[in-house]
Amino acid sequence: MPICFDLDGTLGTFGGGYVLLMEALGDVWGCPPRPEELRACLGSTDWEIADELHRSRFGRGLENLAYQELETACLARFRATFHPEGKLPVAFQGIIEGLHELAKRGHATWLVSGNVPMVLEFKAQVLGIDRRIHRLGSLPGCSRADLIQMAMLGAAGPHLYVGDRPHDREAARAAGVPFLGIGEAVPGDHPTLGIEAEAKHIVSIVERLTTRP
Repeated sequence: MPICFDLDGTLGTFGGGYVLLMEALGDVWGCPPRPEELRACLGSTDWEIADELHRSRFGRGLENLAYQELETACLARFRATFHPEGKLPVAFQGIIEGLHELAKRGHATWLVSGNVPMVLEFKAQVLGIDRRIHRLGSLPGCSRADLIQMAMLGAAGPHLYVGDRPHDREAARAAGVPFLGIGEAVPGDHPTLGIEAEAKHIVSIVERLTTRP
């Protein structure tokens, strides 16, 4: 019964992530994309965004090797920005503790992120996410819904995806799984919790939503 959590904005915030992605693309391509180019992208994962921008700029899709180069550049940008002497993320401690408690109770818990895998791992380490929580970052050719389905492959339901943005809600719908919204940026008729929620609240609502009738 996998329970998948988005990372940035759901467990905490790393401000300026899109800016760092654009800077990393500039490191690789020699000139960063313009803000209007980013706004024109339809995808929400790092792969989708980089691939769309690459097609727009160079007239062809992004190759896997080039994506690996971008991944390395992204990690360097995040490491240079987020550290004890630099910026620190804001961690939503109650939700993180709830995530850990769900894992302790035997639930298969995942971080399913739109970030490149190296950045996902970096963010998880900075936030102190237990190694028992599986990680799945943005992969070539995969949408966010594809990643959710990969995490749940072969596992019995019910399933749940937890996120903080409309694209998370839409990915859950496309993947065919229920959705739990975190914060105020994802309105709808789905269940929601505030970012200040305590561990007991996240455990209670997740177990209620994933209990078979």
